[in-house]
Amino acid sequence: MLYRKNPKNGDELSILGFGAMRLPLNDDGSIDQERATFQVRYAIDHGVNYVDTAWPYHMGESEPFIGRALGDGYREKVKLATKLPQWMVREYEDMDRFLNSQLEKLNTSHIDYYLVHSLIGSSWEKIHKLGVLDFLDRAKVDGRIINAGFSFHGTTDDFKKVIDAYDWDFCQIQYNFLDTERQVGTEGLEYAASKGLGIIIMEPLRGGNIARNVPPAIQEIWNEAELKRSAAEWALRWVWNRPEVTVVLSGMNEEAHIEENLRIAGEAFPDSLSHGELELVDRVAEKYSELMKIDCTACKYCMPCPQGVEIPHCFEMYNNMHMFGNEEQIKMMYVAKLGGILNNSGTGFASQCTQCGKCLDECPQSLPIPDLLEKIVEEFEDEGMEKRRAIAKQLFMGD
Repeated sequence: MLYRKNPKNGDELSILGFGAMRLPLNDDGSIDQERATFQVRYAIDHGVNYVDTAWPYHMGESEPFIGRALGDGYREKVKLATKLPQWMVREYEDMDRFLNSQLEKLNTSHIDYYLVHSLIGSSWEKIHKLGVLDFLDRAKVDGRIINAGFSFHGTTDDFKKVIDAYDWDFCQIQYNFLDTERQVGTEGLEYAASKGLGIIIMEPLRGGNIARNVPPAIQEIWNEAELKRSAAEWALRWVWNRPEVTVVLSGMNEEAHIEENLRIAGEAFPDSLSHGELELVDRVAEKYSELMKIDCTACKYCMPCPQGVEIPHCFEMYNNMHMFGNEEQIKMMYVAKLGGILNNSGTGFASQCTQCGKCLDECPQSLPIPDLLEKIVEEFEDEGMEKRRAIAKQLFMGD
């Protein structure tokens, strides 16, 4: 495992952090406690010393799980990060209430890295007026938190305003080879580094979208490389190539992924990719921009939808159809999965959207979700949908 120093406080942090937003699940959607605990502890045993969770992850179950997983002496081996759910704060006292509850859920006396969660310009103005900076100062003085930071999903200009408003210890941003100009992008990365902040990277694989199910046109470009690597390795090495980056969070929930990520994290030095390799990644990014229609990371912040629309699944299938073809096959899976045929559940079709707009306030990517769902209805819910539904029932239910 390689380590990089947080320039603000001197902490030696593993370049690979364990993100607890996408833990392995049971069939009922609950966290697979035994498997997830093994994964977290295995990563720590092999050098990971930064673990990240948050109040809303896994419908509020991530923090209590991490509190249990870090028992048996594992808490002392890591820097623990969690986040203030700023959108739930209505008054100053709420901030203390949330933090104290998190300390209890995580079974710890302090949070090493505490973030104001998921800021954009408008939410920063609100939480700033409510006195968040005074709250952070008090929590640092009384020892409940050690380092104060924030995660951000807004514009570069607003990002700079937040950085300049306080003596932050670190920040967390979305960054990958598709997002060099999206959200804060490379400009924001470099600005945070110029201020001496530790920089934590989220979504290095775009929610797995640039690592799994690689489209043939993309794989053809990767195959041109003299040194063969998986798509995940290319994406991670590209982020770690930036010397400004301190930690890269990975939502590891497969044992094979953990092994691969640990291996890469032992080799990925800054400035280690050649000029030719960086050009290859640029070509992959250009091709993805042609193929990928919706920039969804499947973070599920938009869920649950009041009307039951399975928004991330709708977007995934729409992207898959445009990246891989197989139009009829994917339309069949749309009916089977979102029609409740595969899992004997309720429906989650795009057409169930009533344009209420709730998702618009939640999406970190600022996607026009209702408009995108309309496009999915046009392409997927055509005159052939009922026929596909009948065929899917025969295939998957035996009717």
